[in-house]
Amino acid sequence: MSPPEGSPTPPLALAPEHVFKLLIEGVTDYAIFMLDPAGLVASWNPGAERLKGYKRDEIVGRHFSVFYTPEAKETGWPQHELDVATREGRFEDEGWRVRKDGTMFWANVVISALRDRNGRLQGFAKITRDLTERRNVEQQLRESEEGFRLLLEGVEDYAILLLDPEGRVTSWNTGAERITGYTAQEIIGHSFERFFLPADIAAGRPAEELRGAVLNRRSEDRGWRVRKDGTRFFAEAVVTSLRDTTGRIRGFAKVVRDLSERKRIESLEEQGRNLTEFLAMLAHELRNPLAPISNAVAIIAATEQEGQPRLRWAREVIERQTAHLTRLVDDLLDVSRITRGKLRLKSAALDLAETARLAIEGSREVIEKRGHRLHVKLPQEPVMVYGDATRLTQVVLNLLNNAAKYTPSGGDVWVELEAIDGEAVVRVRDTGVGIAPQMIEGIFDLFAQGERTLDRSEGGLGIGLTLTRRIVMLHGGSIKAESPGPGGGAQFTVTLPKLDMQTAESDPARAIRRLPEGAAVHRVLVVDDNTDAASSMAMLLRMHGQEVEVEERGLPAIERLKAQPPDIILLDIGLPDVSGYEVAREARQLPGGDRIRIYALTGYGQQEDRRRTIEAGFDGHLVKPIAPDDLVALVVEPKERG
Repeated sequence: MSPPEGSPTPPLALAPEHVFKLLIEGVTDYAIFMLDPAGLVASWNPGAERLKGYKRDEIVGRHFSVFYTPEAKETGWPQHELDVATREGRFEDEGWRVRKDGTMFWANVVISALRDRNGRLQGFAKITRDLTERRNVEQQLRESEEGFRLLLEGVEDYAILLLDPEGRVTSWNTGAERITGYTAQEIIGHSFERFFLPADIAAGRPAEELRGAVLNRRSEDRGWRVRKDGTRFFAEAVVTSLRDTTGRIRGFAKVVRDLSERKRIESLEEQGRNLTEFLAMLAHELRNPLAPISNAVAIIAATEQEGQPRLRWAREVIERQTAHLTRLVDDLLDVSRITRGKLRLKSAALDLAETARLAIEGSREVIEKRGHRLHVKLPQEPVMVYGDATRLTQVVLNLLNNAAKYTPSGGDVWVELEAIDGEAVVRVRDTGVGIAPQMIEGIFDLFAQGERTLDRSEGGLGIGLTLTRRIVMLHGGSIKAESPGPGGGAQFTVTLPKLDMQTAESDPARAIRRLPEGAAVHRVLVVDDNTDAASSMAMLLRMHGQEVEVEERGLPAIERLKAQPPDIILLDIGLPDVSGYEVAREARQLPGGDRIRIYALTGYGQQEDRRRTIEAGFDGHLVKPIAPDDLVALVVEPKERG
């Protein structure tokens, strides 16, 4: 008889064991099977077949150790699992298991002992779950965390630390230990206020850092901090707030950088600028009394009567000391101009041998006054260089006077000049007090002086060698000091680029004679902050009928070439406002800019320097000084090529 329509379907009338069997057979995500007391497989569900790869008839009756790795079987681990389950009723484990095809998976295993009503062991129920994917994710997470930890630990130049919401340190890297001196064990759990000065703590700066990070997500600060040993360091700190998915503050990340060395360098640079400005002001102020003193001495000399030996002696003393004071003031002014980049060279091709002769004559009085023997070795043929004759004479004169001052009476002073492999080399050597090894490196520093001798009658400010080195460097040369030590004398060697005779003998008149008939007229823009160099270059080109404009800075040059693009640009690389590279880029972006010929003017002539200018779009790389012939030949061309 059928049930009335609309009435619920009665449940299947199945025995409990059949219901349980249907339940087990329907599970495919878990391997659920029975073992007999000896560990032999007694039942097998579809989940076990899917997970392990064995069909029921392939595995029933076989020992369950077949699912374990050889290493686990060698240690007796399968039997250990059964022993624990027998003793305690249950065993749970995670580990590698083996499928039928030999592949492995990470399994969670639960074994339960099955007993009858009398407590006798009837077998075991075993449930296995495949956790390979979860384990891989966890392993990747662990590896990521470990990699991140190693990364932070490996950073030594930055202190990277985590703070809890109250500002207590919760993590500490190697850089933090190096910068502050605290180990992780000493600082974790303590407030980060420990690194602040007492005055900053009283002013609430630590709390302000955290408040700033809470309100703005991050806060930055610079200031002095305290190490474990009490010393201070100048720090740059960035604090970032860390929030969870609900927006709640979970803590802070703080990165600290030690800027003490940079702060020291900035302080030294500031002191240097202040000192240079002071020297310039002092030198200018000292010139004011020197002029009337010199005039007064000249008046005395003009009105001096014969037979007044005391007055003559006094006048000569004043003359000598005024001349000495004038030289000191000149040196101060020169150092000030050089350090501020305002010293201008009036350069031309010159014979360095003749320059050395002038310096020797200028130093002869002080050398003879001290009873020194002067040894001179100059070549008969000219040694041509490109430079400022007055300044190069000053270089040799400073070295000779320095040798005389630091050599006891009756010593020897040598001055030599020779040309070696395209360089002009000047050596000044003496038998004087020498230079201590620790002084060699700093002998050219401002105000550096060797030990004074008791017989030195002329003092100094310790700026002569500084000035000498700066002048040599402005000429593209170098200078070095050598000495075996105290009492062994010293040698100073100046090396300058040498001009070959063909270039040195060229002049504008000869260049004019070599010009082709009907030379083209070009609009030329010369950009160089060296006023003398730019004006002389412009004058030379104007002599050959070229239209030349001059700019000493990059930005005005850019405005000028935009207003009227030139045909040729002679462009200094090192300009005071923007670089020559920037000017060249602006020129190339103009309509027709690809037709402008742009030549780099620079004192650097290495292959790398030439490569860089060509890659930047320059048509040529000209190394200063440029011979007049070469300049004219480069710019002035026949009309048919213009």
